[in-house]
Amino acid sequence: MNFSEKMCECAERVEKAILQWTPPETARPAELHRAMRYSLCAGGKRIRPALLLAAAETFPSALDPLPACVALECLHTYTLIHDDLPCMDNSDLRRGRPSCHKQFREDLALLAGDALLTHAFALLAEAYAGTPEIAVGLIRDLADAAGSRRLIGGQVEDTIGERGELTPERLDFIHENKTAALLEAALTMGFRLGACGGNAELLKKAHEIGHCTGIAFQIVDDLLDLTSDAETMGKPVHADADNRKLTYPGLHGMENSRKHANELTARAVALCEEIGGNNAFLTELVRALATRKS
Repeated sequence: MNFSEKMCECAERVEKAILQWTPPETARPAELHRAMRYSLCAGGKRIRPALLLAAAETFPSALDPLPACVALECLHTYTLIHDDLPCMDNSDLRRGRPSCHKQFREDLALLAGDALLTHAFALLAEAYAGTPEIAVGLIRDLADAAGSRRLIGGQVEDTIGERGELTPERLDFIHENKTAALLEAALTMGFRLGACGGNAELLKKAHEIGHCTGIAFQIVDDLLDLTSDAETMGKPVHADADNRKLTYPGLHGMENSRKHANELTARAVALCEEIGGNNAFLTELVRALATRKS
């Protein structure tokens, strides 16, 4: 199976798992659950769950990684819904179709995001109740990545950056936390579910792979916002410049940005190779994220 086929297979597995592990649209209140499913099932490349699956398959175990993939996507989707709201980025388009608050209502979109965030942790507790040590580790990984010091903190600094001083230190904080944190969680969660479980050295390397990959991913995203189009990206482009967003190419230029993304990717690939195991898909996925076109 080639890389593209493997990515499609991962996405299909995740789509089916989402339907299995989230409330049906008919569950009361139906409007809320329709809004949750609308954003959660909007497609996308499913990069974060693919990273989790790739990590889990590096050292396979009997544990099913798909509930963790769904939890990760629930949390990621909540951030997208909230990012698109008028009080944040005020974006009308997400993944090629109307954002949640445009399709439904602003108040319902806000609550759908809240519900997805809550469901993520309930799902981890339920699906891995038979292995409580693993469940606690997974919940801790996701909670640490999504909390006030990491993802939400990065979002706050990003918002401040639109009206405050644009500094390299602030930019690094935003990239490390708003973006890299969830990719770090995807990898550490995946390796926890693998045969090596809570191996401290492995988890440390997984964290660094996610860190390097996440920052490179955001740099590429910033570059694509300058060079791509809305049809290709499935969301508005040039919004960063229009909103005076703090970006890597804005501070360091496009050439230096590409160079740094390549250096970070090379480091992440080297760590994947150090880890060993069935690492071919994980290594190729890390490379692909730095060369993507959307």
